Amino acid sequence: MHFRKFGWIYIPVSFIGWLITVLYLGISIYTLVVIGRNYESVKNSLIRFFPYFIGFTVVYFWIASNTSKD
Repeated sequence: MHFRKFGWIYIPVSFIGWLITVLYLGISIYTLVVIGRNYESVKNSLIRFFPYFIGFTVVYFWIASNTSKD
């Protein structure tokens, strides 16, 4: 098992869990940077980023919940 449930969040407990977490954070930050290049306003960038962030987070939590010990 790669994650352990702690309240509402999942904590990585193996190398694969940490790799998935780093990839999730990396792709989220990269997407925010790419979207931020196209808009002058931080507000517009965050509004455009939000659907991607929700999608990435749903996939991350789905993987974490299916590979957790609890």
